[in-house]
Amino acid sequence: MSDDHVYLTLAEGHEDDARWAYGTGFEDPLHGVDTTVPEGIDARELAALCVALADDALVSAQRLAEWITRAPELEEEVALANIGLDLLGQARLLYSRAGQADGTGRDEDAYAYFRDAGDFRNVRLAEVPNGDFAFSIVRLLMLSSWRLAHFEQLASHPDPVLAAIAAKGVKELAYHRQYAAEWAVRLGDGTDESHRRTRRALEQVAPYVGELFTACDVRDEVVAVLRQVTEAAGLPMPVYRPLPGSGRHGEHTEHLAPLLAELQGVARAHPEATW
Repeated sequence: MSDDHVYLTLAEGHEDDARWAYGTGFEDPLHGVDTTVPEGIDARELAALCVALADDALVSAQRLAEWITRAPELEEEVALANIGLDLLGQARLLYSRAGQADGTGRDEDAYAYFRDAGDFRNVRLAEVPNGDFAFSIVRLLMLSSWRLAHFEQLASHPDPVLAAIAAKGVKELAYHRQYAAEWAVRLGDGTDESHRRTRRALEQVAPYVGELFTACDVRDEVVAVLRQVTEAAGLPMPVYRPLPGSGRHGEHTEHLAPLLAELQGVARAHPEATW
């Protein structure tokens, strides 16, 4: 199976997806959406879910931003930066919804810049350092496949705001997954060196995958995508031996705090600044 075949097959149902960085389109996903939390929904649980999903996106975007000036080619630098912007846009909307739902009125900056590592609820795979290009591609493939499947479920969530955010995110995440799948096949089915590195990347990502499946029930969808890509790339399916603990409970690797220190440095140094 060629990488084009994998790309097209994974794109089924998403043929009209826009591939613009988040916020550069002309449609507001929340235009006309009632922001009142519907009756029967636990507002605290809704806020917690939005924060966790936003943390995943924010931390992932920060890691992707680290590829700027470092990616193998200028085209890939631009692509990774745009994917990061998509995720940053998702994080902003989700943080805003969390502040509405929990009644605190906190804005996106309060969530992003003024919480410590132990307060974040992102999955740990998002915070692990980039490693080489193969690792970042495999991680992107895993996270985008998982997040896409999760957002497809959330697009019918009873909270209309979360549903609208998820529906917008589905279009973006479909492209993220396609981009990562195409590159994973290209690397796995490339030179001996690229094959070796991609195989190693699968092994490095595998311990963090179990946490994704406990966060939401999308195992079958994610495994099916990964199996399709690895078969096309001539790579083995990874063996999942999950690590103990969970980022959803605030249990993180030693890598999150330094990442947040860089992300939050300016805002904390000048907390009242506006620009």
